[in-house]
Formats: sequence, structure tokens, C-alpha cells
Amino acid sequence: MNSYDVAVIGSGPGGYVAAIRCAQLGMKTAIIEKYSTLGGTCLNVGCIPSKALLDSSHHYEDAVKHFEEHGIEIPGDVKVNLEKMIARKQAVVDQTTGGIDFLMKKNNIDVYQGLGSFKDATHITISGEETTEIEAKKTIIATGSKPSSLPFINIDKERIITSTEALKLKEIPKHLIVIGGGVIGLELGQVYKRLGAEVSVVEYADRIVPTMDAGVSKELNKVLKKQKFKMNVSHQVKAVERAGDEVIVKATNKKGQEVEFKGDYCLVSVGRRPYTDGLNAVAAGVKLDDRGRVEVNNHLQTSASNIYAIGDVVKGAMLAHKAEEEGVFVAETLAGQKPHINYNLIPGVVYTWPEVAAVGKTEEQLKEAGIAYKVGQFPMRALGRSRASMDIDGFVKVLADKSTDEILGVHMVGARAADMIAEAVVAMEYRASAEDISRMSHAHPTFTEAIKEAALAATDNRALHI
Repeated sequence: MNSYDVAVIGSGPGGYVAAIRCAQLGMKTAIIEKYSTLGGTCLNVGCIPSKALLDSSHHYEDAVKHFEEHGIEIPGDVKVNLEKMIARKQAVVDQTTGGIDFLMKKNNIDVYQGLGSFKDATHITISGEETTEIEAKKTIIATGSKPSSLPFINIDKERIITSTEALKLKEIPKHLIVIGGGVIGLELGQVYKRLGAEVSVVEYADRIVPTMDAGVSKELNKVLKKQKFKMNVSHQVKAVERAGDEVIVKATNKKGQEVEFKGDYCLVSVGRRPYTDGLNAVAAGVKLDDRGRVEVNNHLQTSASNIYAIGDVVKGAMLAHKAEEEGVFVAETLAGQKPHINYNLIPGVVYTWPEVAAVGKTEEQLKEAGIAYKVGQFPMRALGRSRASMDIDGFVKVLADKSTDEILGVHMVGARAADMIAEAVVAMEYRASAEDISRMSHAHPTFTEAIKEAALAATDNRALHI
């Protein structure tokens, strides 16, 4: 039987990063993955493939709608080859997961393919093509999450689908009904909207991306409606039925009236659930909470003192970069270091176009906490860079403490917001004031000038270009 200092169960961004950091710190490390490729949901059926399709569909939309205005004329019709688009996406996935294979070899991490299941707190049975058992002094659970559904929905993976199936459709839907107006539903909805589908979003809450700042939600809603999305908020889905190639979604609107949506595909994107199936956590003395998450303390340690858990399987935002931070945190804790994670500074991003990004507190959270704050907001359309690229939708909003001017939250909708949010994270990590940002030189012309202008607006209502 092979023995290890650390075994990691699950090879998503949390798991593989934890394994690499453990190996870097001199621990003999194994990683266990039940699927044939490493990388977990994110690399195989999540973040990476969805971004590949978002980029491809964006190129198509530009060619059809915007090239002519730029003076680029394409003779004949521009056509979508969905099969080729999906194949390119898969090539990106294969290259990325192959990169994880390389990193495991480089760091001398033993990879086991099969379902990892606890025999007890220090022994793990791996059921793959053959059954193996290993011993581990410490174990990190990084088993991730799976798409959630509603109790009455039968996901047939053909017409009633999850994000996994939406990444490999054989045809462009005529009418895609998206249940859930969160990140996943809106991103995949936009992919198929660009390619020619009619898209109807059915959301239970009173606004899309309901966990984000209300101003951001309102702006994204406005932009997507302009793109001809059909938004149906405050709608409670009651039934989803399939009749041949048609899907019928029945819901109740805020007036209590029953409404019906008919389409050829229905994407169920109502969130994700922690995944611990087959882990046999009880055998190791690992407790789960009432939502199926692994219970952990502030050190991400479970009820079994030698076992830790990270990522989507524990409490907190289900984000790949949050899982990575936790993976590094646990590895360094095991090495006797004293790492730290500020969960308030884990940014959230929606990769629609325009993109949405945020870090820190929302206005609603500050009001609820009774914290006096200032708001500085700057529209993207006032930037020369935005006009040059024709990306004029959105804004940057800076929230700062009314008395100290410390930045408490930054929220943005606009081109490249996903990349720009890092500036706000750095500023807040060092507890910068809005005036600190406003006095830093930002290259011109760039989208990031909107952050400086919003900071100027928050400092003393002194934005320069509006």
C-alpha cells in the first residue's frame, strides 16, 4: 500500500492547486480523480469551455452586426458552423486539462483515477478500472459541486438540460428557455442568443443576478433587454414538461397568474449543490451540514482533525478562484505556516458582454449594516476608449466609507470588467481610500480610467470627464 503525507480527493481548481502547493512544500502528495481527465467542473464543463463559446459567439456577432460599421465588408452570408465551434471549445479544454497532467508530473504528484472513498480517517479506497487502497496522514476533500435542479423537473439531458449539455448541443435552439437568471444561465443564454436563438429567462427573484449590487443588476438587465433577451423576473416555475421536441415551462408571475413558455430547449440553471456522493465521509468521521456541505472550522478543518475540505463542497461562494485560495491556504496550514484569506475580497464575475464584476460590499449590505458610505459612479460611455471600441454600456461604481474614505466595494458593468476588477481587489487588500485611487495615474485611453473617475466622484464628487 502506498502511503502519502497528503491525499487530495478531486482535481478541480481547488484540488489540483492544493496538491501543487503541498508538493512545493515538500509533502509526498497524491491526487484522486474519478473522471478520465483532470481539472474538475471548471476546466471540463464549466469556466473554460463556457468562455471558449462566449468568445466564439462574440466573434460571430461582431461579424454579423458590427464589422460593417468598422468598414469591414464580408461578401455573402456569414454562417455559424456549430460543430466546428464546439470542436474548438473541446480543443481548448483538452489543451488546458493536458496542462494539469503536465503540472502533476512536474511536481511529482501521483495521480489515481477512480472514485475516492474513505475506508477510515487515514485510508482511502479508489475504485477505478481496478480497486486500490492508499494511506494518507492528511486528506483534503475537494469534490466540488454538481448542477442543482428543482424536485419536479426531469432533466433528460436532451431537451431539458443543464450547463453540461448546453456546452455541446448539436443544433442552435430556436427558443431557449433559461430557468434561473444567475451567472451560468445568462452566460450560456448569451452564447445562443448571439447565434440566433430566441432566449427567455425565467427568474424567481425580483431581479437577475440577485446576489449582486442592485444597480449592477438593473444595468445588466437593461443591456440584455436591448440585446432582445426576454426577461421574466418574479416568476416561480411550477412545471417543466416535454412533448416531443417541445418543452413547456409553466410558472406563476408576481400577480399570481399562471404563464406558459414554449421552446425547443430548456436550460435549468438554478445553482449548484455540493457533491459528496460516494465519498463515505461518515467512515472518516467527517460531518456534513443540512445542505450537504462538509462542515469546516476557520482553518477549513473538518470534524476529523486530519481531514480538510475546500471549494464548492464547503460554505461560501462557489467560485474556482475561491477554491484555489483555499487550496493554498490548507497546504500552507499543513506546513505550519499561518496563511490568511479575506473572503470579502474574493471578486465575482459574470462573463456576459458587457462583463459584470464586483468585490466587497454592495449598497444593500452597507445599508443593512448601518454603515454610512459615499457613492462615486462613472459611465463607460464617457470614456474615449469605450467609444473607440463601441463598448459604451455600463459603469463603474465605487463605494467608500463616508468618514474615512476607505473603499468598501467596487461594482462594474462594462467591457473587460473581469480583468479590471483586480485593480479594486489590490486597492482594497491594502485598504486604499477612494482618493488613493484617484491620485494614481491611469494610462489613457483605457477602460480602467473609469475606476479612477468613479474614485474621483466618490472622493469629493470631482470626476473630470463628466
